[in-house]
Amino acid sequence: MNQKIQIPFSAMNLPIEMERAVEQMGFETPTDIQAQSIPLIRAGYDVIGRSQTGTGKTVAFGIPALEAIETDTESKNKVQILILCPTRELAVQACEEIKKLSTFMYGIKAVDVYGGAPMDRQIIKLKKANIVIGTPGRIMDHMRRKTLRLDHVKMVVLDEADEMLSMGFREDIETILQETPEERQTILFSATMPPAIMQLTKKYQHDPQVVQINRDQVTVSAIEQYFYDVPMGRKMDALNLVLRYHNPQRCIIFCNTKKMVDDISEYLNKSGFSAEGLHGDMKQSQRTKVMEAFKQGRTAMLIATDVAARGIDVSDIDYVINYDLPQNTEYYVHRIGRTGRAGKTGKAITICSGRRQVGDLFQIGKEAKSNIIRQQIPNAKDITSRTYSRNREDVEKLLTEKREFPYLEMVESIVSNGWSAEQIAAAVLELHFGDINETEEIMDIVPAPARYDRNENRVKPGKGGRYGKIVINIGRDNHIAPNHLVGAIAERTHLSGSDIGKIEIFDDKSLIAIPESEISEVVKEMKDCKICGFPTITTAQSGNKSKFAGKGNHYDDREHSRKDYRNLKGKRSNYNTRRYQ
Repeated sequence: MNQKIQIPFSAMNLPIEMERAVEQMGFETPTDIQAQSIPLIRAGYDVIGRSQTGTGKTVAFGIPALEAIETDTESKNKVQILILCPTRELAVQACEEIKKLSTFMYGIKAVDVYGGAPMDRQIIKLKKANIVIGTPGRIMDHMRRKTLRLDHVKMVVLDEADEMLSMGFREDIETILQETPEERQTILFSATMPPAIMQLTKKYQHDPQVVQINRDQVTVSAIEQYFYDVPMGRKMDALNLVLRYHNPQRCIIFCNTKKMVDDISEYLNKSGFSAEGLHGDMKQSQRTKVMEAFKQGRTAMLIATDVAARGIDVSDIDYVINYDLPQNTEYYVHRIGRTGRAGKTGKAITICSGRRQVGDLFQIGKEAKSNIIRQQIPNAKDITSRTYSRNREDVEKLLTEKREFPYLEMVESIVSNGWSAEQIAAAVLELHFGDINETEEIMDIVPAPARYDRNENRVKPGKGGRYGKIVINIGRDNHIAPNHLVGAIAERTHLSGSDIGKIEIFDDKSLIAIPESEISEVVKEMKDCKICGFPTITTAQSGNKSKFAGKGNHYDDREHSRKDYRNLKGKRSNYNTRRYQ
């Protein structure tokens, strides 16, 4: 069923109380998923809705669900509607949306239940609840405790069903469905339709009606998409430059791991940004606090994993940044869909390192029907110019909008002391915006210099050349990997990855084997270099007289294999040349 229906909410025969609520929420015309799903659910059909995040699915099932609740019978204090969500954040958010829709309705008691929150409080709330929104695990907990009975449930909604299955909730979902009346109505919303979803629908739905919103209808039209290709080991520095240049008011930065969320949060806060991390290892109280701060604008940047950010609905996100490349096209679509909502434009930026990642991103763009444009990483001069223009626009806007200025008397007083109006204005602008000429602490990211002339008299690895070692004062404690070091050296010097020999990473330092004849020049070129955001000091190891056999290429050298690195004495990193941040 793919027909497109364009009618206002006022023409959908909503109860007067709900019509008031919808109007108060600022909705005028239903989205495609709402316009097509609401009539079907109202008519009692089981429904399969395929649509991406941010298309208004909660309202699509929330309106008919609330209409179905009986508040004037013995069932009024029994659970009649059950909504399952994959994450705590999505459950809380869906519950908030349901409460807004039912603001003017009598007898509606919506409760959210999820892990990490006090069980006793949830038990008290459940005693009078007629609509429950929760994660499968906590729903099961309450069922086992007999604090939640499902024998009066008339509608079950599986929201973000694909994500729940990928998180391992299938068994819980099936157990829950089996405890509900067979004549219930089952509504399933999902971004994708893998085989596991289809198996669920066949087993637990009756003649379901399919509502499918095409991907290209909901993703790219209002979103400008860019990417930067930066050297290995400089992604954090690149992120710093990108944020300073674009100056997002509210953005989400996506990472693939919880550890990277923590690392970037720490790095950005040390760099002067307002940033908070969000991932599954955090306590619920922490997660709630982070989300409230982000929604209210106290935190400008949210760094999150895909699972933690699932279902986040903040309408005025102006940038989405992929620090790590998403796992597939669906994840990319979910991510960028957090911006460009409610008729607004948004920007999506992806930071890549190397040809493989760029190629993967191009494939994603092709599948998502997106035009992802390559851009050059901004430098300090670009940032200064952009900041100047932005500040000028702000001043001119204020001058245009305001007619009375309370500080005129002060200005007149300062003028009387011999200062010109221009000097006063410049001083005030500096107080407000800071020194426009202030140099950034972070180094510009520049392309790696051209490789040296093969005719020059330089020792090449693998030809019997003598190696020595340089010492860089960062290591495991700084979450450094071999490829971070290789990328930084290759960018700053004429050496390539194949010129670099064995790498040993300890807690507080790293030893890198390079041609002995190049040590003094490399030490000189690596001065003031930042690696993964950390300032470094590079020195020559004392007593450099060692000779390393082999090709010197630590990517392919079988003599210095991964086994050799794992067997090195002391605490050293796992050797992995394919992962870099």
